[in-house]
Amino acid sequence: MALKRVLLTAGLSLITAIGSAQSFYPVPQASQFDVPEITSGVGLIDQQNERFIGEQVFREVQQQMPVLQDPWLEDQFLYVFSRVLSQTQLGQPIGVLLINDPQINAFAVPGGLFALNTGLITSARNMDEVAGVIAHEVAHVSQRHYSRSKEAFKGQGLLALAGVLVGAALATQADGDAGTAIMLGSQAALMDQQLTYSRNQEREADRIGMQYMYAAGYNPESMADFFEIMQRSTSRVSFLPDFWLTHPLTTERMSEARLRAQQLSKVHSAPDDLDFAILKWYTAVVTNQATESQLKALAANNSAGQLALATFYVKRGEYAEAQQMLNQARQGLKQHHLITLLQIDIYLGQNQLAQAYQSISVQQRIMPENRALAFKFAEVLIRQQQAEQAQSLLQGFTQKNPQDIVAWHLLQQTAALQRQSPLHTVNVLRYRAEAEYWSGQEETAIKSLLHAQRLAKNNMAMSATIDNRLKQMQRERQMKI
Repeated sequence: MALKRVLLTAGLSLITAIGSAQSFYPVPQASQFDVPEITSGVGLIDQQNERFIGEQVFREVQQQMPVLQDPWLEDQFLYVFSRVLSQTQLGQPIGVLLINDPQINAFAVPGGLFALNTGLITSARNMDEVAGVIAHEVAHVSQRHYSRSKEAFKGQGLLALAGVLVGAALATQADGDAGTAIMLGSQAALMDQQLTYSRNQEREADRIGMQYMYAAGYNPESMADFFEIMQRSTSRVSFLPDFWLTHPLTTERMSEARLRAQQLSKVHSAPDDLDFAILKWYTAVVTNQATESQLKALAANNSAGQLALATFYVKRGEYAEAQQMLNQARQGLKQHHLITLLQIDIYLGQNQLAQAYQSISVQQRIMPENRALAFKFAEVLIRQQQAEQAQSLLQGFTQKNPQDIVAWHLLQQTAALQRQSPLHTVNVLRYRAEAEYWSGQEETAIKSLLHAQRLAKNNMAMSATIDNRLKQMQRERQMKI
C-alpha cells in the first residue's frame, strides 16, 4: 500500500481532495486569466511522444493497480474533467481512471492521463474540492511540466521520472523489491534538483489550476479548503522518507491559495448537494468502504442512502431487498440514471430479460450518447442473444475512445454469440486483443492478434486490418520512454 501511494506522488502531483456539486455556476470573464502560454515547442518531447508516454503508463496502471471499471462513476468525473479541460488548449484526455484505494490522492501523466483515488471521493465534502484537485492536475499537463522537467535536467529527467512511474507500478505487486530498486535509483540521481523544480511546478499548478476551476464555475475557496484537509491527512504517509514527497504541502502554499481565492468573486458551493451525496455513497459501496449498518442509518430519510443501500443489496444478490430500497428512492427522486441502472441489474439478476429490455431501451434511445446507459443496454441485448444490435451500439464508443476496456469486453461477448459468421473466431480474438492490450497485457494481446491473423488469411480486407493493428501494437511495445 505504501508503494502504491508513491506511484501517485511520482505522477506529477500529490494532491488530494473532496467533492460535491455538479450544479452550474456563472463562469467568470476570461480577462481574469493569467496563464502562461506554453507552446508545443517547449521542451524536448513533442506532443506525440507525450501521448505515447501517457498511453504506456495507462496500460501499466491498468495492469498493476486496482482500477475501478464502473461506466456510470467514470462518466461523472469525466464530466468534471471536461468542464475544467474546456478552459485549456488540451484535447481529449487519454483516460480518466478511478483507482480503488482508500487513500486520498490523484495524479496526472503527460498526454492527458488523469487518475483519482476513490478515497478522495469518499472523503469529499463537495464536488468543488474534487474540481480543485482535478484543476491542479490539469494544470500540470497543460503547462507541460513533465517535458519542461526533462529540459531542466538536461535529458536525464524524462527517463528518471518515467522510471519512477513504471517502477512504482511494478512495486505494487506482491514482491516489490525490483520496483523499489528502480525508484530508489531513479530518485537518488536527481533528488536535489527534482525537489526544487517540483516545488516551483506545484505552486504554478496551484495558481493556474485555481484559475481553471474558477472559470469552469467551481468555488476557488475549495482548493484552499483541500490543502487544510491534506495537511491533516499527512499522518497517513508520514513514515515515508521526505524525498518521496515531491509535492510538499507547505504553510506558504496554503496561505497563497487562501489569499488567491479571496481575491476572486465569491462562488458558493452547494452545502447539501444530493447528486454528490449519491455519487459519494455509491462509491463507498462499490469499493467496500461502507457497512450495511451505516447505510441503513443513512437510508432512513435520505435518497442517497437508499440508492447506496440498494446498490449494496444488488452486490450481494439480495434482489428483493434491493427493489424495496429502490422503490423508496424513487419517491424522493423524480429521475436519476442510477435508478435505471440499478433496476436493470435487479431484473438481470432475476433473469427478467423482457422487463430489463423495456426499462433500458427507452432511456437509452432518449440519450444515445450516455455511455453507462448504452453499456447496460448492451448487456441486456447480449443476454437476449441480440448480438448484432449490441455490436452496432458499442462500436461507436470504441471508435471515439479506443482505450475503452469495458466496451472491448462487451464487444468480445457479442462476437462470441455470432457463431454463424465466417469471422466468428477472428472477431472474438480481435476484440479480446484490444481488451488485453489496454489492460496492460501487451504480449498476450499480440499473441491473440497473431492467431486472428492466421485465421483471417483468406479474407484480404480483414487480414489487412489485423496486420495494421498488429504492427502498431508491436511498434509501441518495442518503443522505449
